[in-house]
Amino acid sequence: MRARIDADEVVIGTGTVIHPTAVLCGPTGGRARRIVLGDHCYVGESVQLRCDDFAMGDYGKIHHHGNVHGARPCHLGHNAWVGQYTLLDSTGGLTIGDNCGIGAHSQLWSHIKYGDTLEGCRFLGERPLTIGKDVWFVGHCIVSPITAGDRAMAMVGSVITRDLEPNHVYGGSPAVDLTAKVGPQFAPVTIDAKLARLGELLAEAAATAEVDPTPIALAATAADITDDQRTWFVVDDRTYTKRGTAAEVAFMKFLLPARGKFTPR
Repeated sequence: MRARIDADEVVIGTGTVIHPTAVLCGPTGGRARRIVLGDHCYVGESVQLRCDDFAMGDYGKIHHHGNVHGARPCHLGHNAWVGQYTLLDSTGGLTIGDNCGIGAHSQLWSHIKYGDTLEGCRFLGERPLTIGKDVWFVGHCIVSPITAGDRAMAMVGSVITRDLEPNHVYGGSPAVDLTAKVGPQFAPVTIDAKLARLGELLAEAAATAEVDPTPIALAATAADITDDQRTWFVVDDRTYTKRGTAAEVAFMKFLLPARGKFTPR
């Protein structure tokens, strides 16, 4: 048994795994225009991906029984995590930035449609849903077509009907800003501290995850890169010089999802 993939343009990255029960096609079950999956992605059991234009960056994961649908583009950045039984609606257009987590059983909606407009129902519409970088919907969240700033976070069970401020934390139904009570999602960390911690993680990966550290180098900033043979992980802008080596892939998988996130330079 093989997964059903039906699109005019299909790009499947190196090391990407698609469960044989998954369906990747157009929004009505026919042929999609474009389906792009980056390197080392995962599409799980019984995932229904029915979009005309779908793209997901490297190391993205859509876990089992996820539902992604819509006629407008649905684009996810690198290192995406989409939990099981999650629904992503791109009827109005959906953009999700790098390093975002959409927890299990969440629903992200970009349209509203059901009531009888002939009879006078006033609730009908669609609008883009835009999610910045490092946004985290912890789980069981329901999200309207809003804009979420970088590093925004919504606690489990949140019903989100308004835009989210960068690095603010929200919770409740409807969701309210809890940042003054619980603090932001991200606290400041110096470059030196990040570099030191990444060195510890590399040593840990070498000791416990059979990661060969030889072809991997760490840098504070891009100006510190001194060769083009090794994979350089730069903590200042959270990027790496993608080479595709076995050591690089193993270290990335060791870091994800919670130890560290890097995107290709």
